[in-house]
Amino acid sequence: MTTSRTAPADVSPVRRRRWRYVAGLLVLVALLVVGGRLAWTWLDPTGERTIDRSQPVLLQSIKDLSRFEAATGSFQVVVDLEKDANFLPDAVKGTRTLFVGAGGVDAYVDFSGLAGNAVTVSPDRTEVTVRLPRAQLEKPNLDNSRSYVFAQQRGLLDRVQDFLSSSPGDQREVYVLAEKKIAEAAASSDLRARADANTKAMMEGLLKSLGFTKVVVKYGDEP
Repeated sequence: MTTSRTAPADVSPVRRRRWRYVAGLLVLVALLVVGGRLAWTWLDPTGERTIDRSQPVLLQSIKDLSRFEAATGSFQVVVDLEKDANFLPDAVKGTRTLFVGAGGVDAYVDFSGLAGNAVTVSPDRTEVTVRLPRAQLEKPNLDNSRSYVFAQQRGLLDRVQDFLSSSPGDQREVYVLAEKKIAEAAASSDLRARADANTKAMMEGLLKSLGFTKVVVKYGDEP
């Protein structure tokens, strides 16, 4: 006795239609995601914009300068400033800041204080002697574009305090310390000696161009 099997119905068209629906849905989702991302980037609802509402610059005063900028020195210092609590570990209370400070110091000679006998001219007006004051150093001028905090560690309490503070991460102390160290370095360098030499050369060239054949430039503490 033989039994015959009934052939299963052909369901391939139904499956193909389902896959088409799924593929179409995936393409639609992808288009929505891409379109939404492009719209978000274009609208940028969480972005920031900068509006400058500063007032016009007010000129407060003008001062005539009577000094010669004779030399300038460029300096860089790494400030390592650490603050610890007496009875708390650094992880709880304490800060350590590594700050790179870069800036310049100008050396100048002030001509406003020259005495009446600072310039002596010979009777035939061929020789002249000039006595100048020694060069002085300006305050360091930190370059903000080259000065930055390299690394900073803060304890838990310091982080909370900065979070609640209206001006967190105050860095004025490291700036002041960097200026102090640069000023000390400039004072111990040969910057002032270079400024004295440059001023002397400038005065000699200037006075010789005025017709003096012999020019002697001395400083106030020289015999």
